[in-house]
Amino acid sequence: MSLEDEPKTSRYPTILQSSGRDKAIVGRVRNDPANTNALGFFSTCDNLRKGAALNAVQIAELLIDKNWL
Repeated sequence: MSLEDEPKTSRYPTILQSSGRDKAIVGRVRNDPANTNALGFFSTCDNLRKGAALNAVQIAELLIDKNWL
């Protein structure tokens, strides 16, 4: 995942930025005014590259690294 969030320069994640990339792009991260324990954000990714299969493999790798599996 990468962060693209610079309101002063209007830099936010776009669909075109995520095209052809495995990583998701996150931006517009803000506190949720309705819940002090929550955040709101916008994310985008290339669904053909970062689909269910790649995501499942990456989650499994993380769980193995943390000795949770």
